[in-house]
Amino acid sequence: MLTLDLPALAVALSRRLHAAGVPATPERAARFAEALTLLAPVDGPRVYWAARVTFVSSHEQLPAFDRVMAEVLGGDRDFADTRGDSAAPPAPAAAGGPPAEGSGGEALDAEGRPGGPVIAAIDAAAGPAQGPRREAVLTMASSAERLGERSFAALTAEELAELRQLARGLAVARPVRRARRTRRASSGEHVDVRATLRRSRRTSGEPVRLERRRRRRRPRRLVFLCDVSGSMEPYTRASLQLLQAAAGGAEAEVFVFATRLTRLTRALRGGDPDAALARAAALPPDWSGGTRIAEALRVFIDRHGRRGMARGAVVVILSDGWERGEPAALGHEMERLARLAHRIVWVNPRKAAPGFAPLTGGMAAALPFCDAFLSGHNLSEFAAVLDAVGDSPTARRTTR
Repeated sequence: MLTLDLPALAVALSRRLHAAGVPATPERAARFAEALTLLAPVDGPRVYWAARVTFVSSHEQLPAFDRVMAEVLGGDRDFADTRGDSAAPPAPAAAGGPPAEGSGGEALDAEGRPGGPVIAAIDAAAGPAQGPRREAVLTMASSAERLGERSFAALTAEELAELRQLARGLAVARPVRRARRTRRASSGEHVDVRATLRRSRRTSGEPVRLERRRRRRRPRRLVFLCDVSGSMEPYTRASLQLLQAAAGGAEAEVFVFATRLTRLTRALRGGDPDAALARAAALPPDWSGGTRIAEALRVFIDRHGRRGMARGAVVVILSDGWERGEPAALGHEMERLARLAHRIVWVNPRKAAPGFAPLTGGMAAALPFCDAFLSGHNLSEFAAVLDAVGDSPTARRTTR
């Protein structure tokens, strides 16, 4: 009899959610598999809520999440309604019509034997079941748990290769902005005069119903600025691997800097991550050199930022803040960048060290203009960085 393979189930569902636009990271898939081990019996509502609390990080992700779960669990029932969450959007019906009685909610016994369509639906969504593939996803799940808390600076060459495979599951939930163009909507801030007049011809010219329009929403641009100086060398290769995976599908811009600024966007794009990283490593002439953060920011703002790349964008800076120049110059450039960007996230891997305090001149000068200050020194913390990218901007503070 087929037994329920929880790591394979978690990875398959993670892939399905990732394809739908939900940021399903390997670390969240591992947490979902761990949560399922605590649920007995496993039924549709328990699977729904375990997945929701582990994969969903913002209200904007709920429609895509509920659509996937409706297809996976094989029904159009909204499990959020059964828990009194009236604010949750209704889950759309799965393709193929209404479900049979009991679909999506049939329990699995304590040993994990399937009694309903849950595991079958997820396996069908992920692809045909094959022996080598199931072994691969099991290896990925165990690697995510093992590498989740391991610092990038301590990774071996073999672990870097495993991290490259895990990085394919990363996704960035980009915040949205209101565009200038509008679209038809059931409720909106503007009256669609033309549509209202066309509709009034059905009622003898009387505008009985006002048609509305609202502004479209577009995802914001992402910009990554990665420090590749000598002080960041233990974290550089792992960070670039994660950026190549996370930024490749989000149409993000990637720059690296040490003593000068180099654009890596084109080099990091492509289907082969190894070739992309090799091209990226060959471009910067100052790899593992000194650090001139203020000069790199000045060049970025003058050549790219003011022309539109940084306007309303989310800018992520990966650096330890060790500046060779004057800290006041870095503070000036960060102030310029803060006036252009929608949100600034600073990632400093040395923040994870015990007793860390942002006392270096460069870090202390830059911190007042940052919306989030994170470490990103391992896979779990880097997933938190991607989550911070999608958060709404908060009041900038000098301490965090």
